[in-house]
Amino acid sequence: MIECRTLGTWELKVDGQAPPSDLTWRKNFALLIYLARSPKRSRTRNHLIGLLWADKPEHDARRSLNVALSTLRQRLGTGGLETDGDQVRLGPGAVELDLDRLESLAAAGEMGGAADLARGDFLEGFALSDASEFEDWLLVERTAVRRRSLDVLTRRANELLDAGDTRHAEELCTSALRFDDLFEPVVRTIMYARAVGGDRAGALSCYEQFKARLGERLGTLPDQETEALAERLRRERVWQMPPTRGERVEHIGGGRRAPLEGRAEALERALAAWRACRAERRRSIIILEGDAGIGKTRLAEEIAARARVDGATTAAIRAVEADLASPWSGLLSLCRHELLDAPGIAGASPAALAALRAETAAPEFTRAFSEVVTAVCDEQPLLIVLDDVQWLDRESLLAILATLRDPPAPLTIIVTAPSDSARAEVDEVRARLGREVAGVALGLGPLPEGAIARLARWTVPTFNDEQVDRLTRRVAVDAAGIPLLVTALLEAVAAGLEFRNAQEGWQTRSHPGSDPSRGSARQRRRSNPGDVRARK
Repeated sequence: MIECRTLGTWELKVDGQAPPSDLTWRKNFALLIYLARSPKRSRTRNHLIGLLWADKPEHDARRSLNVALSTLRQRLGTGGLETDGDQVRLGPGAVELDLDRLESLAAAGEMGGAADLARGDFLEGFALSDASEFEDWLLVERTAVRRRSLDVLTRRANELLDAGDTRHAEELCTSALRFDDLFEPVVRTIMYARAVGGDRAGALSCYEQFKARLGERLGTLPDQETEALAERLRRERVWQMPPTRGERVEHIGGGRRAPLEGRAEALERALAAWRACRAERRRSIIILEGDAGIGKTRLAEEIAARARVDGATTAAIRAVEADLASPWSGLLSLCRHELLDAPGIAGASPAALAALRAETAAPEFTRAFSEVVTAVCDEQPLLIVLDDVQWLDRESLLAILATLRDPPAPLTIIVTAPSDSARAEVDEVRARLGREVAGVALGLGPLPEGAIARLARWTVPTFNDEQVDRLTRRVAVDAAGIPLLVTALLEAVAAGLEFRNAQEGWQTRSHPGSDPSRGSARQRRRSNPGDVRARK
């Protein structure tokens, strides 16, 4: 069998080995590829002569074709090349093209494998100056393949975004621009990835650069969808989950936010629920459960960030223990700090707005809140986050969850709670999931070692594979896979903490010029142990 790499620099292999030189002669190679890309892998002799030898007298052209076919027949083996009168046909399985594999993988939805094959233009650098018909075909084919590759890379980048891997999604799209830097779906995906990653300025810069290229080369403007995304990013206020006292934010190494790792499946399921809510204009709930430090808040932030880029209104409250004894405190905080400034709020009645702006609780809060939520949803989708719902006062929780029973509207409520939280209100909604209530309940567990390894490699890129492996195994044991502790330890390593082996524990790196009177690192550990596990 002959294997042909046609994407990027072309290459041939015959049964896994380097090809005979006569098979790489340009017209022999062109004939092979053209037949492999033809309908039913078949063409007439006259068609092939006109394609590759139109500049020759007919007798000489037919002889050249026969010589080329003889070479292919010899290299393809029995049944590899069939000739029937005027018809020339490649046999089944005689030639395998990487382009065919790309198309097959893409059709099956396996975008990861398909994207790996999109290495460059079709037959990059290949040309036949004395065969204008072939050159015309090659130009058309390259254009079609380039569009196919761009589509595959864009779809794969969106898969990575849905899995929380914004960095690799952006890298993939940036590499895709080498095919066509005016392909708008790729530009939008880069904008989306940067915006979701918190780099709104970078997203808008990408838009402005694209707009300038488009104007200079084609004298046109970006299409409506791209303009709408840019406008949303311009109007968007900086937003993040409300902080609590003593909160530790997951940042590593100079303020960089750690990538989301080990949560691909949970994020994909949550985003599917959100998108169904938006597309079908239905109310839904996403319940995120897990132990303290397991990453519930971070996952809720990732969902909310994507919802905002999609054009939704987002509002959030983070409850604290004192809220349990303060009736309506959660709902009033949600309204006064977030919801009452949302687009569409003018659609609510003055009485409802006045009730929610009142200084004291009132019996009509539940009805007023429901009316305000419906008014906001009439303008654009709404996503509400209730973080640490175990501390939210009962009155607010009941009022917010009651909106799930109202007429259809694009509303999603995200609830985060510990696994052992005993909130009957949430349990009652969970029991109706999939029947009366749309949505999903997701339990989050410890990070697997693979996710910790990727975080370690991202945090300390100067570490070699052996160092990353040692660090991963140590952090996996000491942090028990809890993301909050994993990021804390990795941040400490990036700042100077080091270890020798599991028995010696962690230690602060010594620096040239340090005071020798303080003793060796081993002595300092004995007098003042620095084992991170003890400090937990």
